[in-house]
Amino acid sequence: MTCKELEKRAAANADLIKVRRIIREQAEELAKNTGYRKQVLVCGGTGCTSSHSLQVIEQLEKSFKELGIDDVLIVKTGCFGLCALGPIMIVYPEGAFYSQMTPEHAKTVAEKHLVKGGQIVKELLFKGTVAENGEVLPFSEIPFYKHQMRIALRNCGVIAAEDINEAIAAGDYQALKKALFEMTPDEVIAEVKASGLRGRGGAGFPTGLKWQFTKEAQGDVKYVCCNADEGDPGAFMDRSVLEGDPHTVIEAMAIAGYAVGAHEGYIYVRAEYPIAVERLKIAISQAREIGLLGKNILGSGFDFDVFVRLGAGAFVCGEETALMTSIEGHRGEPRPRPPFSAQCGLFSKPTVLNNVETWANISPILLNGAKWYASIGTEKSKGTKVFALGGKINNVGLVEVPMGTKLSTIIYEIGGGIPHGKKFKAAQTGGPSGGCIPAKYIDIEMDFDNLISIGSMMGSGGLIVMDEDTCMVDIAKFYLEFTADESCGKCTPCRIGTKRMLELLTKITEGNGEMEDLDKIKEIAEHMKSSSLCALGQSAPNPILSTLAHFEDEYIEHIRDKHCPAGVCKSLMNYYIDPAKCRGCTLCARNCPAGAISGAVKSAHEIDVKKCIKCGQCIAHCKFGAIEKR
Repeated sequence: MTCKELEKRAAANADLIKVRRIIREQAEELAKNTGYRKQVLVCGGTGCTSSHSLQVIEQLEKSFKELGIDDVLIVKTGCFGLCALGPIMIVYPEGAFYSQMTPEHAKTVAEKHLVKGGQIVKELLFKGTVAENGEVLPFSEIPFYKHQMRIALRNCGVIAAEDINEAIAAGDYQALKKALFEMTPDEVIAEVKASGLRGRGGAGFPTGLKWQFTKEAQGDVKYVCCNADEGDPGAFMDRSVLEGDPHTVIEAMAIAGYAVGAHEGYIYVRAEYPIAVERLKIAISQAREIGLLGKNILGSGFDFDVFVRLGAGAFVCGEETALMTSIEGHRGEPRPRPPFSAQCGLFSKPTVLNNVETWANISPILLNGAKWYASIGTEKSKGTKVFALGGKINNVGLVEVPMGTKLSTIIYEIGGGIPHGKKFKAAQTGGPSGGCIPAKYIDIEMDFDNLISIGSMMGSGGLIVMDEDTCMVDIAKFYLEFTADESCGKCTPCRIGTKRMLELLTKITEGNGEMEDLDKIKEIAEHMKSSSLCALGQSAPNPILSTLAHFEDEYIEHIRDKHCPAGVCKSLMNYYIDPAKCRGCTLCARNCPAGAISGAVKSAHEIDVKKCIKCGQCIAHCKFGAIEKR
């Protein structure tokens, strides 16, 4: 059963594809075909690798050798998405979902479960997959997965990302074959246009229209580029696709090359993504070796090859013209537009540039049809969106949902809610270029236009959740510090504007703000938005303007009352000891680096606010909750 057939069957049976159930069926089919009794899928993405998943694999291999297990296949995959539970290990055909694995746990699973006649080790399973009666549930039915619809992430956590044979078995390169032998370039572009796919890198420009402009541009040489320079704080969507299914990006770029008349492609990827870079290089080498890249692809007469270029680590290189300037070997600085990249891009030639997630949608569109894709999402935002869910949320990880899914569903159903029962306060979307969504919009349907209407934006897909203990002025300052540091300095509005706004925000958080500072911030912001050279400067004021729009009372409280209601801004808070709760244990005094706490043993202590450096050590060591900030 092919991946295409599985997706079609799922689409016919339900409005929301239960992809994880399909994945389990696919894995069972693969297990039968390969002759292995079981398959053990272990996450080899960056998140789980940093939690020692490679040591888990090593222990499995060692245990298999000791136990004589030779009919169980170990597969190192990409990201499963639920990063908060890593390292993750899934055993098929049972679909047993083991979480937070250690080498010791792996040894236990090998000895008790993976031997012939073994049983699932329930105490090591993710608790959400074990019912109260002890029944083991399919992990596709737990809230984190059952509300998702995986298209861009369809093969992540399913295949061995470093094996092109598994990628092909899962459906990769079938769309390229269809395009080359069954469609004309114009038909490919028409299909992408009809799907309604919009760029997932932030701007949301119609992908098919961009391809059409490039095809119609004059020039014998044209290029295809992939933006994998994912620089937003807290974003890791593109990295996970490259780590889990690099062939889907390579295939899509080749399809675009065929459609627009290009024969070379460049993937510009962050050097800080070593696993993604390595798997890309392996994938490109394997594709060349079997004739899926290079000269005369599949005997079609079409030539296309892909090359990797490492990013210089600058956030501004995520802007398309700066990215292309960097590929050319120059300092990554943006160029004025027009002309746009479709007419004059890489090496001054017509160029198609899309980000990783956009490319990952191309193959399913061609295989399943534009009508299928356009049936997903909302009227103006088709398909799905991948979000990197982080911040004050229980289920930190990667999620893909249909456009139009409510924010409340993402936070409370998929994300598992806010830790420690705290109240939801806001969500930041779009990173430094985006804005905050306040609690009153908790049920907003997440799509391009809805987010813009409330002063935020989709961006590349970072979704940072904030609770009641978050200071919105401090959040705005955090993002502005980032953009001020990342400004390339080429244009005055961005170079000077970010610094002046940061000075004003710092002044406010230190208790020296004045009400007229808010007017100054708004004035500078408007100048930056209208006159900065590129999107970095044009969007840098967004976090400030959105927090001012929805949380102006917090700014006023910082200025007028010299008080930070969240207790975050150190200059605006003091530490106090509640004498009714203090037991005189002296732990706070003994750990105070400034010697600001005094008091006798078994007597209530006091803090000298003039000496206190507000480091928080007293709160960290107090066992009675006697110390508070106010």
